[in-house]
Amino acid sequence: MFRTALLTVAAAAILSMASGASAQQRPAVTDPNTAVSRPAGQVLPATPPGPASAQAPDAPQRLRDPGVSAADNAPTALNSVTPGLRELSPWSMFLSADIVVKAVMIGLAFASLVTWTVFIAKTLELALVKRKLRAALNAIAEATSLAEAQRALSSRRSILSLLLSAAMREARLSAGISSDSSIKERAASSFAEILRAESRRIRLGMGVLATIGATSPFIGLFGTVWGIMNSFIGISKSQTTNLAVVAPGIAEALLATAIGLVAAIPAVIIYNHFSRVTKGYLELVSRASGAVARLLSRELDRSHGSALTRAAE
Repeated sequence: MFRTALLTVAAAAILSMASGASAQQRPAVTDPNTAVSRPAGQVLPATPPGPASAQAPDAPQRLRDPGVSAADNAPTALNSVTPGLRELSPWSMFLSADIVVKAVMIGLAFASLVTWTVFIAKTLELALVKRKLRAALNAIAEATSLAEAQRALSSRRSILSLLLSAAMREARLSAGISSDSSIKERAASSFAEILRAESRRIRLGMGVLATIGATSPFIGLFGTVWGIMNSFIGISKSQTTNLAVVAPGIAEALLATAIGLVAAIPAVIIYNHFSRVTKGYLELVSRASGAVARLLSRELDRSHGSALTRAAE
């Protein structure tokens, strides 16, 4: 019996030693809230929810769905913060521009239309009158008198026919005057008046081109300044410098300058072109005036020669 009691005490001692060793080898459990190690089996008191956890907004229902990722929700969030973008085509910019800028653009577009209308009309006119005058000069090249030249022209209507009519009228009005030089001077004066009138007529419309070419850039600049001023006013009201908000207004303003240059550059080029063409035509008219003056001089010399012959007889 003594042996039995002794074995029982030894077994109890061994069990107590084994339980103590296992308790020392068990890893400590770390509390995520306090970051303090605690022995296994120790229970910490429950922590009441703080203000941050109580006020935290609920996650969107879409994110709670395990089948929907966060990347799928990115476009929705981006659309909620990105302002609506406007199409920046010339037509849309014109439609959304200020009323003053619209008026400037319409005026410049009309000026451009006038420029091309004058270009087409003057090109046809100059080509027609130059062809008629060259044909008339070729017709009277072999004429020996004013009457013969007048018959050669027949029904052709040109500046040369006006010069011949003026020469014949002066010769008729000066009949009986023996001074040929005075007759030639009066005829030259009539020729000069006809040339000045023809010069004014052939330059008709070129003043419009000069005006458009000189003023269109400044008119477009006025529209640009007005549009940029309105854009800055809009920026101050919206209190943002976002390029998506600022860019449309400035682009609309710059469109006015672009239209001004579109109207001005062709007007200047066309004006310089017509200056050269009209100069060539007026030189051709001067040749016609000289040809008529030579015919008048022959007519006067011939009439004086026949008078001297009759006097000698």
